[in-house]
Amino acid sequence: MSSNLTDDELAALMPSELCQHQTPIPTQIVSSDEFYPDPQNERQREVEARLLAMADDLGGKQGLDRRRFFQTAAGMAASFVAMNQVYGELFDVTPAEAATPAMAQERANGLKDQFIMDMHTHFLRDDTRIMGFVEMRKAVGKAGWNKELNDHEQTIEDLKFNNYKKEMFLDSDTKIALISSAPSDIEQDWFLTNEQMADARKKMNDEAGSRRVFCHAIFTPGQPDWLDKLDAALALKPESCKGYTIGDNTHKEISRYPWRLDDEKVAYKGYEKMVKAGIKNVCVHKGLFPPGIEKQYPNLRGFADVADVGRAAKDWPQLNFIIYHSAYRHVGGDPKVALAEFERTGRIAWTSDLADIPAQYGVNNVYGDVGQLFATTLVAEPNVCAALMGTLIKGLGVDHVCWGTDALWTGAPQWQIEGLRRLEIPEMMQKKFGYAPLGPADGPVKTAIFGDNNARLYNIQPKRAMRDIKGDRFAMMKAQYEKAGPEPSHTRYGYVVPNGVIDHRVFV
Repeated sequence: MSSNLTDDELAALMPSELCQHQTPIPTQIVSSDEFYPDPQNERQREVEARLLAMADDLGGKQGLDRRRFFQTAAGMAASFVAMNQVYGELFDVTPAEAATPAMAQERANGLKDQFIMDMHTHFLRDDTRIMGFVEMRKAVGKAGWNKELNDHEQTIEDLKFNNYKKEMFLDSDTKIALISSAPSDIEQDWFLTNEQMADARKKMNDEAGSRRVFCHAIFTPGQPDWLDKLDAALALKPESCKGYTIGDNTHKEISRYPWRLDDEKVAYKGYEKMVKAGIKNVCVHKGLFPPGIEKQYPNLRGFADVADVGRAAKDWPQLNFIIYHSAYRHVGGDPKVALAEFERTGRIAWTSDLADIPAQYGVNNVYGDVGQLFATTLVAEPNVCAALMGTLIKGLGVDHVCWGTDALWTGAPQWQIEGLRRLEIPEMMQKKFGYAPLGPADGPVKTAIFGDNNARLYNIQPKRAMRDIKGDRFAMMKAQYEKAGPEPSHTRYGYVVPNGVIDHRVFV
């Protein structure tokens, strides 16, 4: 098994599928193997307790057990009611919506046709050696939506590829998604090869009868024969390219080929090939590198931040640099650290540095993707989530903030979609830091972030795309699924710290 976590760290964790309560939104941090999750904190425990109490009360009045209540629109609304009760009025929701299924469903129906392009998603290859996800899925049984899955041994094909379709296109309002991957110096430990991403794209689009899925080509500057491999990847006609400047993110301990975006002798040779092939979007993994990780891998620190973004963007105006995770540093660290940093300085490492780049370098081709950043801060400290959104919009512009969820690691992305639909930056924060309000779920700000910005980057006309997919096979499948009664699993795929376990790690 390949993992960024040590055997001792993994031994202290629990598969997130085994969490006792599969609530509509997570009530503690769920990690992939990229970082060690924080234990459930006091306020997250309070959210969970309030939500369980509401499920027993409101669900009981409707003749629903907890599981069925959590699968309804009212159960989703109840989650944000509990969040407001604990963290303050950050979310647009009322107790009446949680108590009135018809009201909650009416709201959900009114938004289900919203155009959402999620350009940051994952599943694992069939022959992966990263087996933690598979073993966790086996431990808790089948997904349950397709009864045929009960008849044979579960595999990655069943429980990642097929489940990807379910959770992206049936259990969420996502309309178009991009399949991504992560490279490794050990070729077998890529999440998906470039060929596998292209094959999955074709398979799903053929099945849907429309263009539902895009894919990356991963490029690996400095690795042996990397330019030849990039040529082969570009021949697959990817919609964009993606790189990890720290090199091997899966095996940081042996990463031999970290690189900089502004390296004229290395990275720029790849950009030349991309431009010649008609690629305009370069997606780059940045951040997710808290002090604890830096302490383990100090040699990679200089490749994890955004110090190399500005010059590369200025030198290559014909390319768009889409910074994944918006370089948010504190994933895997105590969310109180990020909140204290923001309250003290008005900044959040390294996302504020990213937001400064357009003004510092006079560029307009730098974008911030919110994958993992949004998922983690929404459940760990939603005031940080609001501050991050305000920071990105103020610095990059509302037309340069892009929707991505990093699903499936955090389960079906509907809870993140609902989170942004309902989130508002508190008025005091708006006034103090000059942030604009996020506005209503279908207002101009959230419409831009959910789909319009990605659509522009990928040369998609939202109205035309919606016409194309409205009658495709995935749309018909979803209509049948909803008619039969949706059964979202609310399962997240990764690791959590079991309740009662003390976190002995030290973050400095």
